[in-house]
Amino acid sequence: MIHKIMTGRFVCLLVFSMLSLFSSGQNKSILSNSKGLLSPVAHNGFLKVKGTHLVNSKDQVVALHGVSYGWHNFWPRFYNPESVGWLARDWHVSVVRAAIGVEPKGGYIDDPAAALKAAEAVIKGAIDNGIYVIVDWHSHNINLDSAKQFFSYIAKKYHRYPNIIYEIFNEPDEESWPAVKAYAEKIIGVIRQFDPKNIILVGCPHWDQDINLPAQDPIKDYQNIMYTLHFYAATHKAALRARCDQAIAQGLPVFISESAGMEASGDGKLDYTEWHKWIQWADKNNLSWVVWSISDKEETCSMLKKSASSSGEWTQKDLKASGIHTKNLLKKY
Repeated sequence: MIHKIMTGRFVCLLVFSMLSLFSSGQNKSILSNSKGLLSPVAHNGFLKVKGTHLVNSKDQVVALHGVSYGWHNFWPRFYNPESVGWLARDWHVSVVRAAIGVEPKGGYIDDPAAALKAAEAVIKGAIDNGIYVIVDWHSHNINLDSAKQFFSYIAKKYHRYPNIIYEIFNEPDEESWPAVKAYAEKIIGVIRQFDPKNIILVGCPHWDQDINLPAQDPIKDYQNIMYTLHFYAATHKAALRARCDQAIAQGLPVFISESAGMEASGDGKLDYTEWHKWIQWADKNNLSWVVWSISDKEETCSMLKKSASSSGEWTQKDLKASGIHTKNLLKKY
């Protein structure tokens, strides 16, 4: 009888503890899906870098797969928690990327409040659905003071959540690696004042193509840093994969934070053959990848048609060819 009473108390205590865990803001991301499976964040927890790999809290190698929203200042209608939830449930994404525009009209420099509102809507959706979220400073130029302001706000508010990944410079265009590295070290320092461990992604020169440069001179004073590679399959082919292979061989941790199947312009025909080569290569190397973009512009890389609602629930007729293929790629994971 005493054993039964103690067992009952233990079960009650366990249930109470789990309910408390689920109800706390810090642990909203510990969720299961409709099939009872753990969400990506519940399964993996805080991510870290070990050697060249992204690993979870149990030191198991992890590769994230998902989609990037288009520039927040051009397609703000998709920046809401509901669309994130749809992508998590229907597309099986384990990560989304909030592309926070910086210089163009309506970007962070022009309207910081709108930029933060968009970022936080996607962050909320990711936390509520137990997936990871890349908070992307979507710029081609160095904007040091604005970036410090933005990332100090995000890191201070969200550092407790394992969902957060910081991408501190989307695509440096003409900046040298020493310039990008110096900028990155300053922004990493700002983030690490508040967030000691969440993953930080660093861009490299020429639209994230020159991955060989940070491999030769990586950032050494901080942990859990990865470097971004971007590819568009109809333009970037075996030569870029070979360059990345060499960077990985030199010990560089790589994360594909933007990619797609068409030309680098975002337009032109989809090269399915080359796109599949990229995905197979990424899988072989356990690399994470994110596809561009959740938007409805009249271009090949925008995955949605104008008919698509702002909050998800998209049917096949709402998807362009890139969206259909991306969803099919994601579903296998």
